[in-house]
Amino acid sequence: MKIRIRALFVLIALFVTSGSIWAGEGNAVDTGITSWMLTSTALVLLMIPGLAMFYGGLVRTKNVLGTMMHSFVAMGVMAVLWVLLGYAMSFGDNVLGGWFGWKPEYFGLKGIDNEIMDAGVPEYVFSMFQGKFAIITPALIAGAFAERVTFKGYVLFIALWGILVYNPLCHWVWSEGGFLYQMGAIDFAGGTVVHISAGISGLIAAIYLGARRGHPKTAMPPSNLVMTITGAGLLWVGWFGFNAGSSVNSGLDTAQALTATQTAAASGALVWMIVEGIHHGKATALGFASGILAGLVAVTPAAGVVQPLGALALGAIASIICYTAIMMKNRLGYDDSLDAFGVHGIGGIVGAIFLVFFMRGNHTSAEVLSQLGVQALAVVIAIVYAAVMTFILVILLNKTIGLRSSEKAEMRGLDASYHGEHGYGLLNLG
Repeated sequence: MKIRIRALFVLIALFVTSGSIWAGEGNAVDTGITSWMLTSTALVLLMIPGLAMFYGGLVRTKNVLGTMMHSFVAMGVMAVLWVLLGYAMSFGDNVLGGWFGWKPEYFGLKGIDNEIMDAGVPEYVFSMFQGKFAIITPALIAGAFAERVTFKGYVLFIALWGILVYNPLCHWVWSEGGFLYQMGAIDFAGGTVVHISAGISGLIAAIYLGARRGHPKTAMPPSNLVMTITGAGLLWVGWFGFNAGSSVNSGLDTAQALTATQTAAASGALVWMIVEGIHHGKATALGFASGILAGLVAVTPAAGVVQPLGALALGAIASIICYTAIMMKNRLGYDDSLDAFGVHGIGGIVGAIFLVFFMRGNHTSAEVLSQLGVQALAVVIAIVYAAVMTFILVILLNKTIGLRSSEKAEMRGLDASYHGEHGYGLLNLG
């Protein structure tokens, strides 16, 4: 009798357990992969305060809070838009000729409540992971026009930019229905979708809005390089989730992406330090931090296809080219305040193009050339689309609600003008 009762309890337990393990279309939850994706999602979110610290330390004291708010407000605006529209536009079925996607059940994520993906990950987790990319991308743009935009203008800009630029690009590259995805464009974690789009958009906005008042004649020293290099460290840590999490797995390909990420970041930092030492005779903390980001940006599209030696090469190449681009900006006369274009735009292009020469496995010259053509086409499309749409948006917003700060507000500082606060509890120190 006791044996029968025990057997009954075992059957009940199995039935209850099966109900918690199986869901959606019959896929089982893989707790290992799901745990890693939850961790990756948190790591990518950590990059937002890391970026806020990185950018905040580079601006003048009177603009610290305002600049950091550009990153933090994206956590609110873009996260809400992602739940309402972003996921549906990015990963839904093709509409309007594939300009973007749409799936009614993705609106508000209402149709994925019980869905488990083929990888064994609840679709909620995948959606939230991808949503973090939608948050950080427009936040990166803010570095290009830091210290000179209105807060309300910026908020509306990132909302519209996310809907009209980020979501379509994400759909083209990462959705199975996207035309760049079907062409075979390689963008493992966001070289085109994130960095090229953000860098190019930042450049267009910076040129249209004009330089900060007093630039370049007036000295504009960073307020807190300690905070900047700390932010760079947080970005490095968060980037493991950014790249390795993009495998949507917890296995060999995850380890490969993580290793490539670490290697490229270290290579980029070291080479930047050497180049800077040769050029200026000193290796700066800001230079080391910039090298970290150059390496990380370049390996982002390539993390899934290159081995460590390839990642070393990408980090080194990106550092040299990004360093040169930043040295050139003053000669060219545009004010990319915090080098969003110089690091993210240029670094993203370097990674997307040069990865073809370091792909894992043996490839014929014809295969390399073919992939190079696909990569170049994807880069050009991302550049042109982001540039045109951003140009339209900045003109529209500047002519209506105002995007460029007034002289009075800019000279007073973003913190006091738009937030009524001071980052360090001090009066305007410039």
